[in-house]
Amino acid sequence: EALVETGIFTYILPRFTLKTRVRVDLVSEGEAEVQLGPEGQPVFEGLGQVWHLAPRVTPSENAARFAEWLGGEVGGRTVTAYAPEGVALFRLPEIAEQAEAAPVYEGDARLGHEVSRAQCARCHGVDRATRGAGIGSTPSFAVLRGMPDWELRFAGFYTLNPHPAFTIIDEVTEPFPEERPSPIVPIRLSLEELDAMLAYVAAMEAADLGAPLTHQ
Repeated sequence: EALVETGIFTYILPRFTLKTRVRVDLVSEGEAEVQLGPEGQPVFEGLGQVWHLAPRVTPSENAARFAEWLGGEVGGRTVTAYAPEGVALFRLPEIAEQAEAAPVYEGDARLGHEVSRAQCARCHGVDRATRGAGIGSTPSFAVLRGMPDWELRFAGFYTLNPHPAFTIIDEVTEPFPEERPSPIVPIRLSLEELDAMLAYVAAMEAADLGAPLTHQ
């Protein structure tokens, strides 16, 4: 169906499994313990409708755990961070947005710093020590952190050019085609490392960009 075709489940299910060690499978409507549709708890909005989560049967412990996660703050942030080609496809329902607390990033910021230096410093300045390093035309992490959509940019960086050509996110991205291998030594991250990098960037001081920027 249309929701599956957006790729949202390929994005969120590995993240849920990483946090909980519980695997979730997409099955037919008749086999599902919980389903997304027009009735139940509103969890996110997109594709012209509000998607609600509802049990079809008495859910198992694992199914109930997934439902609680998807309907909670972390699940909501995960859904809204999905932004293929830099465009967010989903948002929280209006009623949920009014009660939304300030984001809390659960990743290990120290690990995120290490990963950023190891994987990203070849092109970006990722801290004071690497300021001015890398490619001159490439914005530093501090500059990117100062942009209003910084979270979307970092959470989905592997979908934004030129990153898809040389980036692997375990359990998320497809292997490089044999006829189009990575042109450089690939960047390879686990979901845990991606979450850690997001936590590191969230905690850093943003560069002062002055007046609002117009950017793509």
